[in-house]
Amino acid sequence: MSRQLERARSLLKRPGAWLDQANGAYPLRLGGDRRSRVVLTLDEAAFRAVIERPGLRVRAGGGWLPRPANDHAPVAPPPGQPGVIEGERPVMEADGRLATRRANLGESPILWLARRKDQSGRPWLTPAEVAAGERLRTEAEIALSGPSLTMRWDALPRAGSGGGATRIEPTDRALSASARVKAALDACGPRLRAMVEQVCIHGTSLQLAEQALSLRRRQGKTLLKQGLQALAEHYGLD
Repeated sequence: MSRQLERARSLLKRPGAWLDQANGAYPLRLGGDRRSRVVLTLDEAAFRAVIERPGLRVRAGGGWLPRPANDHAPVAPPPGQPGVIEGERPVMEADGRLATRRANLGESPILWLARRKDQSGRPWLTPAEVAAGERLRTEAEIALSGPSLTMRWDALPRAGSGGGATRIEPTDRALSASARVKAALDACGPRLRAMVEQVCIHGTSLQLAEQALSLRRRQGKTLLKQGLQALAEHYGLD
């Protein structure tokens, strides 16, 4: 355990302690507003560890407060989005500049589902299925960093080929990622891709995805697992 993380957990026990977000880092402040002194700055790894323990809750006015010691419930995600903690992340814009955009700072829905067990007590998803779902999610995040991309993957242009020595600009990177997302969704086939897109890309829960796609209860679970298996095969994962 890092000394920084232990100190952060200790400081968060103090009255008035809260975590802010700025420039891709997480300043820990002791005071009522952003004029208060920053006593420690957490990186992404430490921030994720603090989400696990002691846990965080949304602070009015922005940022996060430590979860009370007598509150053993996890941070409440928005309805239909398990594992979501809304916040902001720095991303690279098309012109190469850094900008801050809203993002999920908690675990992804696929990682949340990976902790679920079947009736025999075994993990419901295999490591290859989890890796495939996470790879698709990551590719989608890269694709959406472009200035004019949408969720309509079938409408996105494919990236042109170029020489290996050519510098890849952020827009080209996003377009290349969008082409990979489209290829991955196509590999799932028309019967499975809608469920995969709902959960892996939109971050929707199984129950709400079933409702959105007019599926029977538990039918989405079967379709998602089959879709993740198709993704794993597409990515060449064992």
